[in-house]
Amino acid sequence: MEEFRQAYARLCAAPQEAVLRVLRERGTAPGRGRLDLTAQSLSLETCGALGRLLPGAAPFTEVVLGDCGLSEEGVKLLLHGLCSNTTVKSLDLKGNNLRTVGAEALGKLLKQNKSIRSLILEWNNLGVWEEGFSFFCQGLGANNVLQRLDLRNNQINHQGAGELAMALKQNASLQELDLRWNNIGLLGGRALLNCLHSNKTLKKLELAGNNVPSDILKAVEQAMDHNQDRQTILSETQNRTYILTKEVLSLKDEKTKQFLDLMDTIDKQKEEIARSGRISAARVSQLQEALDEQHSIMNSLKAKLQMTEAALALSEQKAHNLKEQMNVVRQEQASMAERHSKELQQQKQEAADREEKLLCDLSAASEKNLLLRNQVDELEKKCKGQQDQLFQVKQDLTNTTAELKLRAVQAEERLEMEKKRFKQSLEDMESLRLKEVDHMTQHLETSERSMQDRIQRLEAIRIALEEELRQVKAAALAERGQAEEEFIKVRNQARLEEQRLEHLEEKLRMMTEARDEAQNCCLKQKQMVAEAQAKANQLSLQADGLRRRLEELQQDLNSKEEEKVAEVNKVKVELQEQIGHLQAERTAQDGLREKIAALERQMKALSSNHREALLDKEGEISMLLEKLRVREADISRMREEEAQRASFLQNAIMTYVQGSPLGTHSSRK
Repeated sequence: MEEFRQAYARLCAAPQEAVLRVLRERGTAPGRGRLDLTAQSLSLETCGALGRLLPGAAPFTEVVLGDCGLSEEGVKLLLHGLCSNTTVKSLDLKGNNLRTVGAEALGKLLKQNKSIRSLILEWNNLGVWEEGFSFFCQGLGANNVLQRLDLRNNQINHQGAGELAMALKQNASLQELDLRWNNIGLLGGRALLNCLHSNKTLKKLELAGNNVPSDILKAVEQAMDHNQDRQTILSETQNRTYILTKEVLSLKDEKTKQFLDLMDTIDKQKEEIARSGRISAARVSQLQEALDEQHSIMNSLKAKLQMTEAALALSEQKAHNLKEQMNVVRQEQASMAERHSKELQQQKQEAADREEKLLCDLSAASEKNLLLRNQVDELEKKCKGQQDQLFQVKQDLTNTTAELKLRAVQAEERLEMEKKRFKQSLEDMESLRLKEVDHMTQHLETSERSMQDRIQRLEAIRIALEEELRQVKAAALAERGQAEEEFIKVRNQARLEEQRLEHLEEKLRMMTEARDEAQNCCLKQKQMVAEAQAKANQLSLQADGLRRRLEELQQDLNSKEEEKVAEVNKVKVELQEQIGHLQAERTAQDGLREKIAALERQMKALSSNHREALLDKEGEISMLLEKLRVREADISRMREEEAQRASFLQNAIMTYVQGSPLGTHSSRK
């Protein structure tokens, strides 16, 4: 750190005292992995010096530059230096009012840097400038190292959220994203929710304070929980595969060692058999008793071989039984998949029927609205006819009442006032009716859109669940394939052992043939012995020596018998180990069955939730129908009131006309 401080002082013509003090304090502090310049107003020269010193391996892993009032050029210089840095893991640029140039520099940093895991950009204005923010999102999509990103209070609108969604579809490393207190809204929330179908690494997404509907927030939380569960399952499967590969490699090493040991023992036995054959060829006449003993030993070995063959047959029967169990399990899984597909098809048909019912209801409501509009037009025509009649009455009054001009003028003024009031009341009623009709149509359109969006979301969730089921089935099939491959390997090893046993039987046959040849030679030698009785006294001493050699050979044969018994025991132990491995594979298959049952339970729970959601939608539709009925009743009531008012006005006009002097004059006539 002291070297870093000296380099900074050397590069700056006027180094800042606050920066030097911080570097000096960090140099004396025990932990030197953090550079904290919070609330220090850094000059452009200081930013340039730090940008020159940061490339390569800097003496710290965390850089904190919050509330430093950095300029656009200063941020560009700093981030350019961090592009080639390999030690900084965390960068904090909170509260620096970053704009277009800063966003572009951040995008370049995310494309080139391969060490930063955490980036804090709280309280900036990155979302105000769309071009710079799009460049930043491109850098985020190209980055494969960043794990945590904080974008709180950055004035990100729904367009910026769409750019972020496109970046998240390409990014495969980001695990935490904080977007609280922005202006994402409904469209941005939908874009982020849609991108989560392709992004499987994001574990935490904060969207509070963005005017995002609660259903989208719940869907985002469900997607986050799904990603967390998926990553835990992937880690478990990776650990299991690693353990299984280790076990397989260890088993391969053990088998190779055992094979080499068996080959060594077989070579040693071959050498000993060759040596004993040479000795027996030279001393055949004295080894008849030893050959008889070997014959009995060979019979015992044959019995032992028969026992081992019976054990191998039992192991093959067990393997056949395991195959049958595997076939039964596969058939059960196929039947379960067919049942699930049938249930999904039934649910699709029910949803289609409900959609048809909704469309019929909407068409009926539209027809009712048309009828109401026609009735309103008829009422307007009637009003116009009444207005025409009133105008004709006025003309008659003006022509016939020349003498009563003052009263006629007053009557005309009163009629005009009443006409204006009547027209205003009619216009107010028409405006209210039009507003209510528009409001109802808008409400129906919004409800239709919301219903369609919910149906699309439910279909997307169903598709995602089907994909998960396919992945789980593929994993189960892969594990079964591995188990079958291991089983085939075990069977091949058993066949190799059978071949070894056949080879040993061939060796025994060779030994029996040699014994027969030796017997023939013995017969010939007996004839020679009958002729050479005279030399028996001389050979008695040699016979004693040969007896001693026979005892030694008997000891050698006993040791060979013990070695063969040990080999047979080894073969039995290997068979028992193979049986244990098969049992372990069977337990693994039971675990897979339990997992499949758990997934089936989850599918049932999701189907029940889907049905409940559909029931809720039906309740909402019934509520909307009731509201429509209430609105229709209100409209009919308003029509009756308008008809009553029109009748009242007509009666008043008639009474007024009859009570006027014109009416009395006409009655007198």
